[in-house]
Amino acid sequence: MATAAQHKNEGKGIGKYLAVYLCILALAGLQFVIAYQNITASQMFRRMFSVAIVEAGLAVMFFMHLWSEKRGFLLFVLVFTISVLLAMQYGWTDSFRLVNCGGYCS
Repeated sequence: MATAAQHKNEGKGIGKYLAVYLCILALAGLQFVIAYQNITASQMFRRMFSVAIVEAGLAVMFFMHLWSEKRGFLLFVLVFTISVLLAMQYGWTDSFRLVNCGGYCS
């Protein structure tokens, strides 16, 4: 049994899929171009990180079908993902403490 959303998207063809695929391919090519530029490490990090965020956002919105979800669910996924990524950063301070004291700190 098909849902209403599946019936709505049946006649669209592969145009949207091809456009998103080409955009992701172009962004990957842009990352390749950035990698071979003669720039500082911080500039390269900022540029690569920006392109990677756009590429990941496009992939998540498209391949996980988030563009067709309600705005509240999309906001929940965004807030939850950001909070998980921030919570993963909690252990960095302890690891830097161990590195700076040579591993012999108590």
